[in-house]
Amino acid sequence: MLLSIKKHNSYSIKKTQASPILQFGRFGIKTLSFSRLTENQFSLINRGLTKYLKKVTGGKKTTKLWTVKTLNLTLTKLSSESRMGKGKGSIYAKGVFLRPGDVIFEFEGISCQQMRFIFSFLKNQIPGKITTLVR
Repeated sequence: MLLSIKKHNSYSIKKTQASPILQFGRFGIKTLSFSRLTENQFSLINRGLTKYLKKVTGGKKTTKLWTVKTLNLTLTKLSSESRMGKGKGSIYAKGVFLRPGDVIFEFEGISCQQMRFIFSFLKNQIPGKITTLVR
């Protein structure tokens, strides 16, 4: 008996954790749990982080911030009154799926004490658990 394999997803599903290696900066923010951020949440976190980084460092020009993750999801929604079997629905937002071990942000030109302040700020903004990385 020949079984057919469904190939709906064009990407490979990896069950392993992402590699927590810093590529650009000296400090990084790594996720410890699965979570999802929408485009609005991600842009608000980016904007708030750049403002908080300027406040913590005193407006130094030597600090750098890298956003490592990009938007990789399209979130769809079907109206609540539609019956089953009517398709997938229209796209209402984009998002990013975070796995344990994913590095979200990287920093350069800040001290350990400033990184602690930034971590306490991000801990309240990002859903899920996060930790810091040091090169």
